[in-house]
Amino acid sequence: MLRRLHKDQPDHFAFADANLAWAEAQIKKYPEGRQASAIIPLLWRAQEQEGWLTRPAMEAVAAMLDMAYIRVLEVATFYFMFQLQPVGSVAHIQVCGTTSCMICGAEDLIGVCKEKIAKHAHDLSADGKFSWEEVECLGACANAPMAQIGKDYYEDLTAERLGEIIDEMAAGKVPVPGPQNRRYAAEPSGGLTSLKEHESGRAKYNASAQAAVDIGDTIKRIDGTEVALLTPWIHDGEVATKPRPAEVTPIAPTEPAPVAEPEPVAVAAEGTKPEGLSEARDGNADDLKRIKGVGPKLEKLLNSLGFFHFDQVANWSAEEIAWVDDNLEGFKGRVTRDEWVAQAKVLTNEADT
Repeated sequence: MLRRLHKDQPDHFAFADANLAWAEAQIKKYPEGRQASAIIPLLWRAQEQEGWLTRPAMEAVAAMLDMAYIRVLEVATFYFMFQLQPVGSVAHIQVCGTTSCMICGAEDLIGVCKEKIAKHAHDLSADGKFSWEEVECLGACANAPMAQIGKDYYEDLTAERLGEIIDEMAAGKVPVPGPQNRRYAAEPSGGLTSLKEHESGRAKYNASAQAAVDIGDTIKRIDGTEVALLTPWIHDGEVATKPRPAEVTPIAPTEPAPVAEPEPVAVAAEGTKPEGLSEARDGNADDLKRIKGVGPKLEKLLNSLGFFHFDQVANWSAEEIAWVDDNLEGFKGRVTRDEWVAQAKVLTNEADT
């Protein structure tokens, strides 16, 4: 499946204060030079904050991890857990459509989504509150059919119950997750057949649903108050107990977040533009695609910047490399990553790389 960025993108992204502290803590888990290992948790936190993964968010993460933007884009488009288009402001519903759930009525659940939310997956409802998609197995086969809404599993669903859940969420309520047919966990639907002596002493809900109730979880936690639960070392062991609202209105794309943008990579600010040519010498440009990592699009971009010959690239200084790296729109960092200058020096001498 081809995954592209959404055509309408906000102008800005910045992590909220608590989320920024969380992100910086994730980066510190890895040794110097290996910060890129934190890319998935940082992208996930950015998506959690905004509801979906925007291009400005990817660029901000790339800057924090000192990565080429294209590398971040590769990760974001590879993993389907990243939503590349706006999702409902209240909830995005992921209906499992794999074998167990399909046999038990997943098609009926999808029918409810089409009727109450939107005809096509990933489209927003008319009020913008909901979106939906069909996903691969979510691993709750014993409680089929089921759907994941936000972080939580809603299991043992019927079409009628899913419709009620959507209505409750639209009204600002947060239905208790877990089995929806009075089953405690994944025991036989007719009741326990063994270990009955433990039944009377158990909590009201199973551990997963009980945790969601105890910490005041919501459909979509984006206000950062859950940070202490996941990174207690930031808060000296304190645990966040502040209840979270059932519905959080996402920041409008045109409104900047109340924190400063990540600082730009310093090397780009110190770069110097190399001297270019208005056209190729004698009208004969070198085939810059012989530089590994340069394709037709990059060759055209280099030509537009005044670079037509291997010897031009071979003579770039460190400051000039920094400038070119920062001005390869959509391909930032390629010069350094693929060692264009070293390759160009070889090609200038009519050798091959």
